[in-house]
Amino acid sequence: MFLLSRFLRSVIVIGELVVIDATGAAHRFTGNRPGKSLTIRLHDKATARRLAFNPRLGFGEAYMDGRLTLENCEIYEFLDFCGDNLNQYEGGFENSEWLYRLEMLFRQIMQFNPIGRAQKNVAHHYDLSGRLYDLFLDADRQYSCAYFRTDNDTLEVAQDNKKRHIAAKLLLKPGCKVLDIGSGWGGLGIYLAHAGAGEVHGVTLSTEQHQLSNRRAGDAGLGDRVRFHLRDYRQEEGTYDRIVSVGMFEHVGVRHYWEFFAKVRQLLKEDGVALLHSIGRSDGPGVTNPWIRKYIFPGGYAPALSEVLSVVERSGLVVTDIEILRLHYADTLREWRRRFAASRDEIRKIYDERFCRMWEFYLAGSEMAFRRQGQMVFQMQLARRQDAVPLTRDYITDWQRLQAATGALAAE
Repeated sequence: MFLLSRFLRSVIVIGELVVIDATGAAHRFTGNRPGKSLTIRLHDKATARRLAFNPRLGFGEAYMDGRLTLENCEIYEFLDFCGDNLNQYEGGFENSEWLYRLEMLFRQIMQFNPIGRAQKNVAHHYDLSGRLYDLFLDADRQYSCAYFRTDNDTLEVAQDNKKRHIAAKLLLKPGCKVLDIGSGWGGLGIYLAHAGAGEVHGVTLSTEQHQLSNRRAGDAGLGDRVRFHLRDYRQEEGTYDRIVSVGMFEHVGVRHYWEFFAKVRQLLKEDGVALLHSIGRSDGPGVTNPWIRKYIFPGGYAPALSEVLSVVERSGLVVTDIEILRLHYADTLREWRRRFAASRDEIRKIYDERFCRMWEFYLAGSEMAFRRQGQMVFQMQLARRQDAVPLTRDYITDWQRLQAATGALAAE
C-alpha cells in the first residue's frame, strides 16, 4: 500500500479518495480543492501493488475481476473523478512512466496489422454476440460517433444525422459507385443507396458483420446494388466515384498509414471524393491505453492529426475539408452506457459478470476520455483534384436540409 499511497497523494488534488485496503484500514487522500468524496475497496494486497506499478492497466483489470469495488459511486463517476484529477497532474505516472516510454518506443510493433492479424484483431471485438450490440446500439447498429444537432436528439436521430452529414460531404450523384471501407453491419451502405448511390460495395473483416449486412441489403430490396465482401481493403480492386470509411481507421496502425492512403488514391477516380471518419487525439501522438489494447481493441490506435496529415501530404491526395467533432462521441457513449446498464441482466446471461464489468469500464472510460482526456473525432474529406468539391461548405448544409425536409432518405 506504500507505493500506491505515494502515487495517490501526488495525484489527488480535487476532492477526496478513500481507499479501504485488504485489512479493512481506510486511507484518505484529500486534495487542496473542493470536490466529491469517493470510496473504493481493495480486496487483496497484490492489487495495491499492481495499481502502483501500472495504474493504466491495473485499475481496469482490478475492477473487471472484482478485486476493486466501489463503495459509494458508479464506475463512470469514479473514472470522471480520476480524469478530473489527472488533468491537473503534471508529475507523470511515477512508477509506470517507464512503461509509457517503452510503449511509445515499441508502438509500431504493437500496431503491426498485416492482413491475417488485422482480421484476428477485428474478430476479437466485432464477432461478439449480435444480441449484445442490439441491446445498446440504435436499431441501425451504428457503432461510431453520432451527430447531435440539438440537445434533444435521441440516439436514433443523432445517428441518422451522422449518416446524412457524411452523405452530404460525399457529394453523392445519381448512379455513382461507392466503396465503404470497414462497412460494419451495413447501415451506412444501405443509407447511401437510398440517398442516390447507384452501386455500393462494402468490405469488412468481421464474419458476423458480413453475413448480417448482406442479409439486411437483401431484405431492403437492394441486393442487386449493395454488396458486402469479407476481405481486407488492401485486396480491393477497381475504381470508385466515392470512398467512405467510418470507424475503421483506428484499426489501421501508424506504420500502415501510407499503405492505407496509397490504396485510397489507387481506388478513387480522378474526379472522385473520399471521406474518412475516425477517432483522433487533440493532444499529439501517444499510445493506446494498455487496458483498451489488451481487452477491447487489440492493435488499435486513435491518431493525432499531425500523424495523419504528414502521410496524406505525400500520398497524392488533397485534403479538401476537415471537421472536428468534439463532444459528439462523449454524448454517443453516454447513450450506449445507459442502454447497456438498462440491459445488464440480459447481457450477463449472454456472457458473465466479468464481461459486464469489463464493458462498463470500457464505455465509461471511453466517455471520460472524450470529456476529459483530449479524444475527439475528425472527418477528413479527400480528393485527387482540388476542384472535385465546391469552394465553400454551403453545399453540405443545403443538401442535409433538403433531405431532412423531404424525408426521402429513410435508412430502412
